[in-house]
Amino acid sequence: MTTDTRPDSASASHPHATQSQQNNSMTSDNAIAPSSEGEEAIPLKAVNEIGRVTARDVREALHQVIDPELGVDVVDLGLVYGVEIDDNGRAIITMTLTTPACPLTGLIEDQCAQMLAGIVEEFRIEWTWKPRWSYTMITPEGKEQLAAIGLDVDNLPVAQ
Repeated sequence: MTTDTRPDSASASHPHATQSQQNNSMTSDNAIAPSSEGEEAIPLKAVNEIGRVTARDVREALHQVIDPELGVDVVDLGLVYGVEIDDNGRAIITMTLTTPACPLTGLIEDQCAQMLAGIVEEFRIEWTWKPRWSYTMITPEGKEQLAAIGLDVDNLPVAQ
């Protein structure tokens, strides 16, 4: 599996993910995910028909994808920037990593495939490096999870 690490337009496809291009004509409602208990808002674009998967469904499944180094899910780490469901029910997930050189990209893609199996038939991860991830993107729930293992992210230096 190859991972394209070009800034802005980087994308990687998982073997179970679709290779097709994003369908730009959406029949979806564009919404920002409501903050629940301090959760960072993630832009969601989802087909809102009965029986169809929604972006919220995908986001909830991504809470089960755990960053192997930090032990916190990718949503609460602030790595998921957006979730979109196109007209054909394919999920397009825009996300980043803590660093473009992360050696665990394939493992995270595999976890996404496992967690999205049965929810969507196809998905694609569009890797992006802008905006650059920082500790400030971690949700309050993520900070609590990190504090449980002894890491106080509120007292870490923030790059300018």
